[in-house]
Amino acid sequence: MNHWLTTILIVVPFAGALLIALAPLPRYWVGSLATLISLVEVGFWITAASKFSFGDGSLQLAQNHPWFRDLGVSYHVGQYAYSLWLVGATVVVMAACVIYGWWAGRERARAYFALMLLLTSAIVGVFTAQDLLLFYAFFEMMLIPLYVLIGVWGGAGRLHATLTFVIYTIVGSVLMLASIVIYGLQQGTFDLTQTGTSSSTWLFLGFVAAFAIKAPLFPLHGWLPETYRESPAEVSAVLSGIISKVGLYGLLRIAIPKFPAVVHDWRIVLLVLASISLLYGSLLAFRAPDLRGVIMYSSLAQSGLIGLGLFAGNDLGFNGAVLQMVNHALISTTLFLIAGMIERRTSTGEFSRLGGMARGRPALATLVMTIGIISLAVPLSTSFAGEFLILAGVFQQAWIWAAIGAAAIVLAAMYMLRWISGILHQDPGAAVSDSALDLRVGELAIVVPLVLCLLGLSAWPNLISHRSFGGDHATTTLVQGQGR
Repeated sequence: MNHWLTTILIVVPFAGALLIALAPLPRYWVGSLATLISLVEVGFWITAASKFSFGDGSLQLAQNHPWFRDLGVSYHVGQYAYSLWLVGATVVVMAACVIYGWWAGRERARAYFALMLLLTSAIVGVFTAQDLLLFYAFFEMMLIPLYVLIGVWGGAGRLHATLTFVIYTIVGSVLMLASIVIYGLQQGTFDLTQTGTSSSTWLFLGFVAAFAIKAPLFPLHGWLPETYRESPAEVSAVLSGIISKVGLYGLLRIAIPKFPAVVHDWRIVLLVLASISLLYGSLLAFRAPDLRGVIMYSSLAQSGLIGLGLFAGNDLGFNGAVLQMVNHALISTTLFLIAGMIERRTSTGEFSRLGGMARGRPALATLVMTIGIISLAVPLSTSFAGEFLILAGVFQQAWIWAAIGAAAIVLAAMYMLRWISGILHQDPGAAVSDSALDLRVGELAIVVPLVLCLLGLSAWPNLISHRSFGGDHATTTLVQGQGR
């Protein structure tokens, strides 16, 4: 069954979405079924991970069936070690967000949960597609559920936020489609494991623009503020935790290995843009007036930090980038879900109206402090390991990039301490009353597993950092397009 596992990971949530959309079940049972399907998906990923040979840098759990022979298009899916970890982060985050939606009692439950499962299928498809046109199909498939989830279940400004998000995404998609078609025709195939490299700057920039919008990276992040604020908390968690990783994965899987000469020529420009994203996002996060503002701008900063690792072009940078992608997926999701739980209690996320919530709420205080400390990248945390690897990798390019990264990490500590203090320690605001309850068992069941995953990675970051590219010194050959 090994060669079917990747397809199963794509099909299970897709079939679940169809079942939920068509089955005339009441809201409670719809949420229960969606939760079960999400947990089954996690189980299949655990099975895939248990059968994966991490010492082998080749494509595994693969299937390849011709689709359009004349064009060299096929249904080709499979997983490298680094994509396996991103699929794992996806299924864990999506399961937590589905359960959150069930707990929150989302209206129009059949449509809502069907869309969440469809989104899961599309994201897993992106991370496992080994054909460029198949990759594009899954990449575009993500837009449909996101468009509806934001536009229907979002806040008061959801329509403008949705329109902004869609415009940015479509522009990036058009550029990527043009680049895919030209690149595939030049290579004579669209199979990512068979294509060679290209020296076309314009094709490279088309891919980079599309992926930078999704990441997001400066200056293509204009859709971020409204979309993150107006989306339901769990959808914002998906956007920050997982959708942003789709863009970064695209850089790692396509833009960097398929255009090595162009990357070399543009490395300084790319590192400058990543640095601007890192510093600019950190400064905006420090000045943000609300819970979501800090998290969303920190996501921009983290994308910049991961970009530094990717464009460092060496083993340390790549391994650190993959570890930090998984770290940030779990951290950002936890932060957004906690923010959503606080908003439901207080009807606000404004720091000026919050504060003093540590008193009488030990579960909330413990979770906020724990996830906050991990986000601070204190030594012995998985965030520290990821950031240290990235800085060590980019230092090999020039010390200035590592200095910029270190300065931004100091800023990150400042805005995260402000986030923690704004919830727990400052004087209670107008929105906080003694009747605001502590986190309940159902809420703890959503976020505690995410925190446990982070604590596990803190104890053993080598699980990902040393097992993402098939062992020692395998990164460079894979990213140069020679690893198969």
